[in-house]
Amino acid sequence: MESILNLDLLWVGIAVAGAGTLGCSIYFSEPKSATARAYLFFTIASICWSVANFASIRAGTGFSIIWFIRIVLFFAIWHAFSFLLLAYQFPSRKAVMPHLLFIILLVWTSGISLLTLTPFIYQSITQVLPTVETKTGPGIALFGITVIIYVSIGLWKLVRTFFKSMGLDRKRMEPVLAGVILTFVFLITFDFIFPAFLNIPTLVSLGGLFLLPFIVGTAYSILHYRLFNIQVAVFGLLTFFLATATFFDILFSNNLLLILYRVGELALVLLSGVWLLRTMVREVEQREKIEKLAEELEQTNERQEGLIHFISHEVKGFLARYMGAFSGFVDGDYGVLPEPAKQLVTQLLPQSRKDSRMVMDLLQASNLKKGLVSFQMAPFDCRVVVSEIVEKLKPSAEAKGLALHFPSAESTESFMLVGDKEKLEDHVFQNLIENSINYTPSGSIAVSLTKTVDKIIFSVTDTGIGITSEDKARLFTEGGQGKESSKINVHSTGYGLYIAKSTVEAHHGTIRAESEGAGKGSSFIAEIPLMQPAV
Repeated sequence: MESILNLDLLWVGIAVAGAGTLGCSIYFSEPKSATARAYLFFTIASICWSVANFASIRAGTGFSIIWFIRIVLFFAIWHAFSFLLLAYQFPSRKAVMPHLLFIILLVWTSGISLLTLTPFIYQSITQVLPTVETKTGPGIALFGITVIIYVSIGLWKLVRTFFKSMGLDRKRMEPVLAGVILTFVFLITFDFIFPAFLNIPTLVSLGGLFLLPFIVGTAYSILHYRLFNIQVAVFGLLTFFLATATFFDILFSNNLLLILYRVGELALVLLSGVWLLRTMVREVEQREKIEKLAEELEQTNERQEGLIHFISHEVKGFLARYMGAFSGFVDGDYGVLPEPAKQLVTQLLPQSRKDSRMVMDLLQASNLKKGLVSFQMAPFDCRVVVSEIVEKLKPSAEAKGLALHFPSAESTESFMLVGDKEKLEDHVFQNLIENSINYTPSGSIAVSLTKTVDKIIFSVTDTGIGITSEDKARLFTEGGQGKESSKINVHSTGYGLYIAKSTVEAHHGTIRAESEGAGKGSSFIAEIPLMQPAV
């Protein structure tokens, strides 16, 4: 068989591949969109019309020619109807055409499409060679008027939508509108008026070519202005190029078996492309849902943090006033209290300080997360600071029968460090020692301070409840608490170690916890550089 290399077949192949991949891309991008559904309907009608149009030109006998022409008109009326629906709907996601109007148009279109298959529209073929000449029926005018009305109203709707749109929306519609106008001017002129009224069917075979302005205009708007999901649109474009390349293989095939093989290959490319498009759309939708949920969660967290910050700030002020009052009563600023009242106030003062510290932890954690905490770097002696903390907390340890050791307290060695003394003292050194006291039912606590060439290593080792591997994973997280720790220290907020970690990392150091397991004690080690890098 001689090589099949026909220009009309080439245009039909390109038009079918382009319309099919574009229609599926748009539909699968937003399957719930009324515009996407209307576009898919228009795509299917365009493909059916293009294939039938090409087949009518290739028909050999007068009988087959007349029936192929009738089939072309059958799909042409649905093509015009689908365009009207698309133009009426574009670009709304919800259906805007009144249901009653849709039913009336559907019934009318169905009636006309059935008439196209009868002699009422096209009666017969009067001549086959050298050119095909036809005899139209009395209904050709009714068919023509219907098509022209559908296309005219569709164009009017698009133009009206175009002029009502503003800014970017209007720019998005420009290539689409230009492509639509060119496509239907060509189709009505060369595929209807010329063959039906002037008996000039020469250009009917180029019907696929006349669809390209609309396909190109729509594709340009999608890719340039991102009317639909850009990833899906790009994949659809790649599928189109692959299908077109496969179609070229068909054109250059020189035997029937190879042609059938290439046609099957083309069908497989298109079906695979559609299936992959659908899969990609599902993945994109899932990713967009996850991103939306993540954004909503972030907004919720921000609102929650703001609320916590506000409440904590108010509670902090409330506790500060009561703490001042309790301190005044204990110091006798308001006169001599009866002994029972003095004992009660003496008990309430440390409790109010503990509550105040808990609120301060919440505020500090919120400020650290927002990046609102500033650090005042200056040199200070860690040994002196840790010694003072140990002496301050010894009564608490001894009250529980715990031995609190700090061997370096008697040393004269300097442990100078450049950092924020107040924050390291409160949130790292004191916090870790207090934690050991709180979570050690019996035994001892050893505080250690060592120095290397470039860093200071602070550690607290106890014989307390230990740490399980499960608890280690959440130790330094916001609100992170072990399962057993919350039972032992019911007042813990779970933010102490998170703040300690944030403070150490702000000094370009590291902090970690070590334990052999539950009931085997634990060690907390903070390593802090002696000098902070210049900012």
